[in-house]
Amino acid sequence: MTTSIQGIASQRHKAAPAVLVLEDGRIFRGRAYGAVGETFGEAVFSTGMTGYQETLTDPSYAHQIVVATAPQIGNTGWNDEDDESGRIWVAGYVVRDPARVPSNWRSKRSLDEELVRQNVVGISGIDTRALTRHLRERGSMRAGVFSGEAIAGEPELLARVQAQPHMKGASLYEEVATREAYVVPAVGEKRFTVAAIDLGIKGMTPHRMAERGIEVHVLPATATAEEVYAVNPDGVFFSNGPGDPAAADGPVALMTEVLERRTPLFGICFGNQILGRALGFGTYKLKYGHRGINQPVQDRTTGKVEVTAHNHGFAVDAPLDKVSETRFGRVEVSHVCLNDNVVEGLQLLDQPAFSVQYHPEAAAGPHDAAYLFDRFTSLMNTVLMEGQRA
Repeated sequence: MTTSIQGIASQRHKAAPAVLVLEDGRIFRGRAYGAVGETFGEAVFSTGMTGYQETLTDPSYAHQIVVATAPQIGNTGWNDEDDESGRIWVAGYVVRDPARVPSNWRSKRSLDEELVRQNVVGISGIDTRALTRHLRERGSMRAGVFSGEAIAGEPELLARVQAQPHMKGASLYEEVATREAYVVPAVGEKRFTVAAIDLGIKGMTPHRMAERGIEVHVLPATATAEEVYAVNPDGVFFSNGPGDPAAADGPVALMTEVLERRTPLFGICFGNQILGRALGFGTYKLKYGHRGINQPVQDRTTGKVEVTAHNHGFAVDAPLDKVSETRFGRVEVSHVCLNDNVVEGLQLLDQPAFSVQYHPEAAAGPHDAAYLFDRFTSLMNTVLMEGQRA
């Protein structure tokens, strides 16, 4: 969270010295990028070569200092169309070589200018490859970026970083979710109504559903079952979001009620972890997580391998090699990450519910997983037809 900002003139803050301080004592020195001041968060790295605007505005990155592994960032500037929410959510941004001049026909301003405008403290000119290797070896960790007058003695800065809260145990989803319900209308003929629980939803997600004739009612993270079923949903969706799923008892309780009513259900990212908990599985923190738009996942139901967009630091602890029995029937792991065998999806075999750990809305990212929205649509259609026949 940014705590102080000094200066907004481009030339001035580009010249300001900056340091990145990790909780284990390692320090990287560079130059200020974006606003000048100080910020704290969990240092994580994202492997996407493109899509920095969507990354920065993804609410799932709240309270995280994001390290871009691509060596040059900012080439396409900043436009007014690609935001995934109403603001930048990252706590800080770390880049190696910021583009000096953006070049894209949709660009309205530079990335640097947008970071300044939204008071996001960053650092440039450091060896992000060395930093990424360090985080892979030691794991994601608390960090602080300090620039300009915020730079003090190294022992003092390290002590302030080490005094920050950990991501494990953090409850953040209510902080980023909408306060008021809103509706994204279906594109063309309306076929279904979906209640989408906003735990940090990205703007492209309800759009992908609307493209398939779904009217999406986006509800606050604190929505009750009564509020969900007041919209007469054909299906319920649980979105992505930040923080530790072990601290999300409210959404777990709501999902449990949805499962009890056997309403078609689809969850992504945080929603996958919430489904895991509702089914009785545990969750755990990954060493450095999956972040980027180039993660290989296998859909075990088809055998197909997809290149997918990820942003998660936690995962579901479910067995890969067997069908599990739960209070809601049989469950299997439907998707798995080919890099490390992390659970990437769950599917109930005895009722209409499934989830994936990654981002099929593909903003930014490959479109390999777009079929999952079609799978959700088919699920709702099947339940609807069965109900009509009954």
